Amino acid sequence: MEATTEMEEQDIGLLYPSRSGSCTGSTETIASRLPSRQPSPTELHVPIHGIGSFQDLSSPLKSPSLSNVQDPHFGLRLVGQKTVTRSRTLPHLAKSDTALHLSSELAGFEFERDRASRMSQWVLAFAIVNFDLDLGPVVCGVYPPLYLTPAEKENIAFSSFPDSLQFEQGSEVHSFRIQDLGAPAKRIALDHHYNRPDSIDGYLYGYSHFSQRRDNTSRRGYQQTSVVLLSHLQYPALFTALIMKLGPLFLTHGVPMLETACYNIANWCNPSPGLTAELGFLGSVLHVELPMTADTQQLTETASFHEKFDPTLHLHLTRLQVSIFEASLSHLWSIWECLILCEPILVFGSSPAATSQAVWWLRDLLRPVPLANDFRPYFTIHDKDHSLLVNKLPPKAGLILGVTNPFFQKSCAHWPHVLSVGLKESPRRQGNATIIAGPPPGWCTRTHRRYISKDRQLLKAIEKACHASVQGRIQASLDLRRHFCSRTNTMLVPLNRYLNTLIPSPTERTTVSSCRRLKPFSTVDFFSSLKANGSPLPFKSATKRREFYERWLKTPAFGLWLAQQEEVVHRTLQDKWAG
Repeated sequence: MEATTEMEEQDIGLLYPSRSGSCTGSTETIASRLPSRQPSPTELHVPIHGIGSFQDLSSPLKSPSLSNVQDPHFGLRLVGQKTVTRSRTLPHLAKSDTALHLSSELAGFEFERDRASRMSQWVLAFAIVNFDLDLGPVVCGVYPPLYLTPAEKENIAFSSFPDSLQFEQGSEVHSFRIQDLGAPAKRIALDHHYNRPDSIDGYLYGYSHFSQRRDNTSRRGYQQTSVVLLSHLQYPALFTALIMKLGPLFLTHGVPMLETACYNIANWCNPSPGLTAELGFLGSVLHVELPMTADTQQLTETASFHEKFDPTLHLHLTRLQVSIFEASLSHLWSIWECLILCEPILVFGSSPAATSQAVWWLRDLLRPVPLANDFRPYFTIHDKDHSLLVNKLPPKAGLILGVTNPFFQKSCAHWPHVLSVGLKESPRRQGNATIIAGPPPGWCTRTHRRYISKDRQLLKAIEKACHASVQGRIQASLDLRRHFCSRTNTMLVPLNRYLNTLIPSPTERTTVSSCRRLKPFSTVDFFSSLKANGSPLPFKSATKRREFYERWLKTPAFGLWLAQQEEVVHRTLQDKWAG
């Protein structure tokens, strides 16, 4: 699969405040508690922020993999080393042909609550999903134990599997977003002594490694399994990298590899805003940079890895394989406008991997404008929100829905915009016989007329790069992301200029206590400012420029953005007054 051989660009961003520093993720494994040689003082480098300190566990671990894992030097770092040495986070296990016979091994998987709590700061749990001939996809285990309602389990099960044939044998990685039941589920979790942290935005995020292999013992002739990482965090590049690493190892070695992954994550430093970290995971080191907020942009030029950005080594928020937009490259400027104006978009693809990658990238283009509505990287007809999001009513403003089932082509026929990702003039057959249903790759809109001119020079370069080397495609995706991130920030320039006039003067702040926040936003005054000062964006005409901003001021995204600016100004003025 191309996604596994080509390292794509990682994520977007523009400007960062100062970082909180970097940390080195601890790489402790089960065997870290075994006797080992004590290194001399000259061999050690003690990380800051407490990452290098390890707790002495009072209770022994019950694990089927304990005797097989060897890690005599976990968490050590040589003085003068620029990056972490290759982390010793892999158990040394022989290949097992019965790795998927989980019942006896899972019974021995015990995980201390304090470790589970530390792990849940990054990853809530891993779910194993198998195909049942009578029931379809079924969650057969969640580790460490995490309370999930029956509806959540069903959502996870169906979302972790592709809903159409992808290949006879092989694997793929995709992601999905489902509703988190929130407080009720948390109360039940506490009753069952399970760890269920609060959701950040009301959703659970799943990152699935799906595999299909021939199996003569199965009535179907093959075996389908998904390993799913569940989290409350939006870090798709990091979690996709984790599940791509864990999935094949779990299929080969079974539960011991799953258990080791949990121990690795439990020993990472806390995920703090702006963190730059080196995280050990199953024999590798992941170089990760976290955003300051969910609406922060990230660009390679502003990355804080203390070295030149390397897309094969460094992880930001998301990945992009530019070739999936090949059939729609000339329409990306229209797509960007629809995103900014909170227009609903149906994203159709031949696989969950394609739709989830495309939807995450589209969501990134909105930053730093806050997300005003829902997005689903991969959405199925079995999702509990299906009737809420897909019905005969006009779709919700700002909704981005990634689908693969041809059913949606009919049920969403009234949607104004459809983006079908894929190669230009791609074949409509897969293998020798299977016809790939759904709309052909491209962009179809019923209502949108573009306001802003394209960058034709960039378009020509991107089109050429789609057929270039791997390095050429990586650079093209970097350039494309940088361009649209710049456009989003440029779109806000006239608004920021006008908001500066609404900040109370020092005299007003000292004489009137209520003048420690922004003055009321006036649409009339804003358009007067826009007419006098213009916009850096290359609008086709002054009329188009006014029409574009008139529409944006009516979107829910504008209301959220304005509330954020008011809060920032109010907090700043309050701090100055207190000082």
